[in-house]
Amino acid sequence: MASSETAASAKAKYLQIADDLAAKIRSGTLAPGAPVPSEADLMNSYKVASGTVRKAVAELRAAQLIETHHGRGSFVRSRPPVQRKSSDRFRRAHRAAGKAAYLAETEQSGGTPSVTVLFVGPADAPAEIAERLGVLPGAKVLVRRRRYFRDGVPTEEATSYLPWEVVKEIPEVFAENPGGGGIYARLEEHGHVLAEFTETVRARLASKGESSALALSPGAPVIHLVRNAITADGVVVEVCDTVMAADQFVLDYRFPARD
Repeated sequence: MASSETAASAKAKYLQIADDLAAKIRSGTLAPGAPVPSEADLMNSYKVASGTVRKAVAELRAAQLIETHHGRGSFVRSRPPVQRKSSDRFRRAHRAAGKAAYLAETEQSGGTPSVTVLFVGPADAPAEIAERLGVLPGAKVLVRRRRYFRDGVPTEEATSYLPWEVVKEIPEVFAENPGGGGIYARLEEHGHVLAEFTETVRARLASKGESSALALSPGAPVIHLVRNAITADGVVVEVCDTVMAADQFVLDYRFPARD
């Protein structure tokens, strides 16, 4: 069996550099928000070529330990701790307490939540959304697009699509702030009692626009979650299309064992 020294010497040089820098980040020697040494400085420190340094930096970026901003360089990530999204985040008790899901779950994680409303208004339903809502493609829907923050850092962007026939008589959902408990509380107050939610979750790389909106490094992963909100009558009253910074969330789900 090879000794640890032999194994270390066999590891590619760029990985050795990445490991060394990662250890400095985790120990706090390179503090959150601190700039990563320049390419020239790293070349000089480790006596390697520029290509080796770039590969090492790419490893740190892929591990979500640093983030790179065009024209400014790379910095140690200073994003807030991971937030858990549990399967009970839509409990009616949260709405009764005047808290929408994001507010409740962010406070539970010890963070300070905030939201920026990007758009509220009518739009034509995209084909995939129309299929989920059970309406024709291009049918009129209400769109609500928001960007969510925890401790001032953007963590997710969500777009809700609601059938026009359902919401046209609910003026509160057309306001930027629909009131305590959010749009689900307003829907239930108007007789659309929610019975269940279904979610489709996948991981992918962020688009250029998503990277900018969520302050991610180029090529960072995101969680793409699409949720149907379904009433006791089996009607889908909202489809929510959400993109989340993958390093900021753990998804916890609880499933019944019965048939």
